[in-house]
Amino acid sequence: MPRMIFVNLPVADLPKSMSFWRALGFDFNLDYTDETAACLVLSDTIFAMLLTHDKFRGFARREPADTATHREALIALSLDSRDDVDRIVEAALAHGGAAHGEAMDHGFMYYRPFTDPDGHVWELTYFPAA
Repeated sequence: MPRMIFVNLPVADLPKSMSFWRALGFDFNLDYTDETAACLVLSDTIFAMLLTHDKFRGFARREPADTATHREALIALSLDSRDDVDRIVEAALAHGGAAHGEAMDHGFMYYRPFTDPDGHVWELTYFPAA
């Protein structure tokens, strides 16, 4: 079985967060989704568990970070093309996300970051030589 990664993220409004990610073209594994958590499918082996603040506290045993003043993580996700990066970031900006710096083309990597409605930073990347 391939290794999988599950990133656990606190969200203030679970239905709003799910709507945001669906607008970006992603879906959820409903087997691991209820009124307190949703399993966002990023690939066959990468998932983000979107957790209500109460559910997150139960796992983390601490308060969620205030993303207006602190960063709990920078989540980098590679995509298949530069067009995919731009398409998803543009959808994020149109549905409640915000730019988090400028797009950068380093030749070996194209990078464009955004924040979701809960302030989590997502760094979408494309590696043309990969």
